[in-house]
Amino acid sequence: MTKLLSINNLHKVYYSKNNALEAIKDISFDINENEFITVVGPSGCGKSTLLNILTDMENLTSGTITYHIPNLKFGYMLQSDAMLDWLNVFKNATIGLDIKKIKTAENIAYTKNLLESYGLKDFLNKYPKELSGGMRQRLALIRTLALKPDILVLDEPFSKLDYQSRLKISDDIYKIIKKEKKTVLMVTHNIEEAICLSDKVIVLTKRPCTIKNIYEIKREKNTSPIKNHQDSNYSYYYNLIWKDLTDND
Repeated sequence: MTKLLSINNLHKVYYSKNNALEAIKDISFDINENEFITVVGPSGCGKSTLLNILTDMENLTSGTITYHIPNLKFGYMLQSDAMLDWLNVFKNATIGLDIKKIKTAENIAYTKNLLESYGLKDFLNKYPKELSGGMRQRLALIRTLALKPDILVLDEPFSKLDYQSRLKISDDIYKIIKKEKKTVLMVTHNIEEAICLSDKVIVLTKRPCTIKNIYEIKREKNTSPIKNHQDSNYSYYYNLIWKDLTDND
């Protein structure tokens, strides 16, 4: 596997006038090309802080992040699909290209091909309010993929969906990610989602968070998140991760 980045002894402290709040303590792991890594941990433990540091939205206090390929690019997909309701589907998909000032003919064609390949061909001139929840999530992912990131960062991307929609949409998103051969780092509270989507699950402790365990997820056959629920190893990993998280209490 090609190593994309290495995180070594990452530490984050928030300082105020009267005290210091330690958020992250001594975290180390690697991200390899085409891996799907999920981070789980208690609420408020520092999962989103970790993503913000990796995507350069926050500074680390100490430790190192080593990028093994030049100009490594991240694409951040938020909890909300963050559609601009006054723009049509195509303009929403290319808004990142406008912001980055890279709306070239090549990038426009690439984005249009993504839209057409993943079920939005007949909706280019429609508006977000005319799309189903699943279509909006696909559009949000395509908007991120349009920037051609090396690593996709997903922060609770399915948390606002009901259970049935969550299963179906996570299945759709997973298939797109695998077809496009993207590397993913995702944060979630959902254990079954972590197991069924991921190649590797990183379990964090309560704040200040450190790594409690890293699990390489082995399956009989890796097909889709919905079918991965039926894998014979599913319960084994669920029980291990559940124990790790409840041991934090």
